[in-house]
Amino acid sequence: MTVTTTDWETVIGLEVHAELRTETKLFCCCRNSFGEEPNVNVCPVCLGLPGSLPVLNRVAVEYAMRIGTALHCRVQSSIFHRKNYFYPDMPKDYQISQYDIPINAEGWLDLPGGRRVQIERAHMEEDTGKSTHVGGGGRIHEATYSLVDYNRAGVPLVEIVSAPDMRSAEEARAYVDELRSILVATGASDGKMEEGSLRVDANVSVRAKGDGQFGTRCEIKNMNSLRSLGRAIEYEAERQVALITDGGSVAQETRHWDESAGRTGTMRSKEEAYDYRYFPEPDLVPVEPSDEWIASVAASLPRLPAQRRSEIAAASGMGVESESVVTVVRLGLDGYVDAVIASGAGERGTAIAVRRLANEVAAEIGSAAHLTEPAFCRLIAMESDGSLTTAQARTVLRELLDNGGEPDAIAARLGFEAMEAGDLEAVVDQVISAHPDEWSRYVAGEAKLAGFFMNHIKAATEGKADMKAASALLRSRSA
Repeated sequence: MTVTTTDWETVIGLEVHAELRTETKLFCCCRNSFGEEPNVNVCPVCLGLPGSLPVLNRVAVEYAMRIGTALHCRVQSSIFHRKNYFYPDMPKDYQISQYDIPINAEGWLDLPGGRRVQIERAHMEEDTGKSTHVGGGGRIHEATYSLVDYNRAGVPLVEIVSAPDMRSAEEARAYVDELRSILVATGASDGKMEEGSLRVDANVSVRAKGDGQFGTRCEIKNMNSLRSLGRAIEYEAERQVALITDGGSVAQETRHWDESAGRTGTMRSKEEAYDYRYFPEPDLVPVEPSDEWIASVAASLPRLPAQRRSEIAAASGMGVESESVVTVVRLGLDGYVDAVIASGAGERGTAIAVRRLANEVAAEIGSAAHLTEPAFCRLIAMESDGSLTTAQARTVLRELLDNGGEPDAIAARLGFEAMEAGDLEAVVDQVISAHPDEWSRYVAGEAKLAGFFMNHIKAATEGKADMKAASALLRSRSA
């Protein structure tokens, strides 16, 4: 689809469902565990059998309060409702959720780039079971038969509903990425989209630029990665623009994202609140957290991603929006930076640490378990004081990631020794003398020849030269 959308604006609001990391389900004692055999973590309560009564999980409430507090919401008294609908993955034929009085309301989330997205609500509810449609393309209308696993039914969720404040797929991805980091930091959720513990629905509409009225929105489901989210939003925006410019109109509906086809397709007409016939859950009392409990939850929160980025940026001299800083915090590698700062590395050493983590360590995140904070601090000190060149430091870090160990011992075994300044000067002069024509052109202003000389210096020193020092010597010789 190739439609020009420069005269149109995309309006996006997201609904993010985050499973909570409780030991048991929201209203019963069944295990909350991913990946077990189907239908082993079930009981009369989560199967909705007659005579069973729900009992609210206190830890789930506290996790929900953590999320609300981290998102700057008003944490308040709330009640549960029954949300009525009929589908095999919900054995009671209703879902216990929160409707008009959620536990968290009116918050916000700031993206790393500075844009603020308002949070309308972050309410509690139970998860549904999982249907598997066998045969065809895996959709219900193509299936030969369907299977239902109720292990997930009753798992505690917090649904975070944003305002329609995002205007691009890139912003939507950044929002989910930041929200996931916050959820993980609070300890309330593991944020694993690949396991379904974080799921995203996108409400997308378009309008002519400058128009203050919202267009008709469509809700998109079945996006299991940030890449899928971005692709689905971009496709849907272009589909709606093409439909309107051809004289048609957008129908409010729920649409399914087909990852393999790269397109959305109609699932059903969009439901409104009255379709679910909400009414207060008669078997549960209101949730009324005390002021003391709310205050203790707020006091227990760790440093959140925005604060961690700000502290690293200040210590390293990098911008708070730097891709390296954002990557280190997103991957949870900033404990290494904290250790480097505590070791007295200073701004230069901290900046080196951030770059090593965002590049070499991030690329091998699965091997980071071998890398201890003391070893990393020592490696950064050796690179900072010139004991190791940048290339040598990277080689030693590779060894630390693969096998662990001590940087000094690894460097000695590999024969890495810093060159004396006088020795490096001699090598630079020898390389210049060996290539008089190239040197004349370099001095005359052919800057691209700097790489030529640097490669020869690196080869002549077997990689032991400090390339920054070598570059400075080249510039001084040509002045």
